[in-house]
Amino acid sequence: MTLLRLTATAAAAAISLASPAFAEGDAEAGAKTFKKCTACHMVANGDEVLVKGGKTGPNLYGIIGKTMGSQEGFKYGSGLAAAAEQGLTWDEESLVAYVQDPKAYIQEATGDSKAKSKMTFKLKKGGEDVAAFLNSLADGAS
Repeated sequence: MTLLRLTATAAAAAISLASPAFAEGDAEAGAKTFKKCTACHMVANGDEVLVKGGKTGPNLYGIIGKTMGSQEGFKYGSGLAAAAEQGLTWDEESLVAYVQDPKAYIQEATGDSKAKSKMTFKLKKGGEDVAAFLNSLADGAS
C-alpha cells in the first residue's frame, strides 16, 4: 500500500469516527418517531407550522445550534435554565443524549447533581433520527 493510499484510508477512518451522531440518523424515520414528541412539542418557523403539536414543551424549530433553555416566552425548569446560564448549546449529540434520559443528561451537562428537567419522557431509541429530522426542517425552511 502506498503512503498516499494509507494516508487517505487513515483520513477516511478518522472522519467516520469523528462524525456526529445525527450523521447516521434517518430524517424520514425521525419524522415517524417525532410523532411521540408532538404531545408536548411543535415545530414552527414564525407563523409557519411545520409540525403540529403541543405547547407544553418549547417549539423545536432550529434547535440545533441554539442555547439550551433560551426560547423566549417559555418557562424552563431549573436544569435547562442553568444550562442557558452556562451558555450550553444544543448539537446533535447533546440532543440525542438528552432525549434518552433528560434528568441524567442535564445533571451531567451542568455539573449539578440536583438539576432537573421538566421532560420526563425518555426516547431510548431513535434519537439520532429525530435529530436528523429536526435538522432537516430547519435546513429546508426559508
